[in-house]
Amino acid sequence: MQSMTHLFALIGRILIAALFLDSGFGKIGGFQGLIGTVASKGFPVPEVFAALTIVLELVAGLMLVVGWKARWAALALAAFTVLLSFLFHNFWAMPEAQVAMQKIQFLKNMGMIGGLLYIAAFGAGRFSVDKR
Repeated sequence: MQSMTHLFALIGRILIAALFLDSGFGKIGGFQGLIGTVASKGFPVPEVFAALTIVLELVAGLMLVVGWKARWAALALAAFTVLLSFLFHNFWAMPEAQVAMQKIQFLKNMGMIGGLLYIAAFGAGRFSVDKR
């Protein structure tokens, strides 16, 4: 059973990281749109915030996949996702037509945060660079 636990930890890390890696690569192609979205929330120097978002999603996502400093990567992604959720998926302040979709996005993010906090608490598992 112990080997299954480590295998599940690996699969879980890969699945969570896949969300961030896909998002990060997608943002590269839509960089100008991302800048506009960041600017719409009042961030100063939106180009910098947009670029940092891509770097965080790609670098921390890869760190999760290989299990290198996975606790730190998970904490960084959890903090990022909390911020993202409250700024961009605040369904309670959206027009009625957007409430259902934004609520789904918000709750999905809460689930991801839960998984990331689990990695932060218990580590990456044996099948990782850190081997913890």
